[in-house]
Amino acid sequence: MSMISGYHHLTLSTDGAQEDFDFYTKALGLHSVKRTVLFDGVLPVYHLYYGAKNGDASTIITTFPFRKPGVYGRRGSNQSKVVQQAIPIGASEFWVNRLNARGIKAHKFTRFGLDRVGFDHPCGIPHELVENPGDTRQPITNDAQGIGPEHGIRGIYGAVVSVMDRAAMDDFLTIALPLKKEGDNHEGLMFSVPNGDGPRAMVEVLHEPDVAQGTWTLAGGTIHHLALNTGDEENQLKLRAHIEGLGFTDISEQKDRLYFKSCYVRSPGGALFELAWTVPKGWAMDEPADAIGKTLVFPPWFEDRKQEMIDGLEPATFE
Repeated sequence: MSMISGYHHLTLSTDGAQEDFDFYTKALGLHSVKRTVLFDGVLPVYHLYYGAKNGDASTIITTFPFRKPGVYGRRGSNQSKVVQQAIPIGASEFWVNRLNARGIKAHKFTRFGLDRVGFDHPCGIPHELVENPGDTRQPITNDAQGIGPEHGIRGIYGAVVSVMDRAAMDDFLTIALPLKKEGDNHEGLMFSVPNGDGPRAMVEVLHEPDVAQGTWTLAGGTIHHLALNTGDEENQLKLRAHIEGLGFTDISEQKDRLYFKSCYVRSPGGALFELAWTVPKGWAMDEPADAIGKTLVFPPWFEDRKQEMIDGLEPATFE
């Protein structure tokens, strides 16, 4: 039995907080799931979470808007480069028209036999909406934004990772995690993430040996990590031990993210992966379960810095 059950979330470093919030909640119709701050380091930076209304794992996109501190990165190889979300079959035209009408340049194309919509986040990070026939999750609807069940995003489909050494990444994904190789052709490599009887999700790999190295740090305009769901602590620690035992020692100890527990591992190609599981209270740890993502909340260990951090955050209206 696999110690992975799909994706948990994807995390990006973006630019402006307001444009980020409007992009995910208004253009894409996701819901605000949590609004807090970066738990690591000392910079007062928002950590914004978007997804299904009740915050289901596998639907969550999280961002660190870095406009206020002015920290920016470089997109390149040995780095995750495209955020992918699943949509219902036949929904591509709706999204192409909707996004273009909102000034977000979008186009339809096909890769690995699946129809997709390609477009960019305002900070430049490429995104795709993928018509995935194996996904049975209920679409995320948003009446206020005019998105119904026939078009709504179902959740995470996956991500595209750029590498210089395809063989090393192949070994890591199939032996260390492990994922299953589903495709290997001129378009790249495709690996499925175990999901039991649930939706299919992927990691797609592009071999780009001539593309310059991308940034690995938290820096605006880049994807920081892909988080896989271990379901519980036992699976997380077993998988961590398995990965470390193979010699992938660039792996962290468990970190407390309040709503979930995490371990991070750097793949040979450089892309960062997280092993995560949601704690029992989850998003309702500090907000009512039926009103998550409505207020700015801080972890207990930042209580003494709360006003200082509020004063240092970028102004934005989350409505």
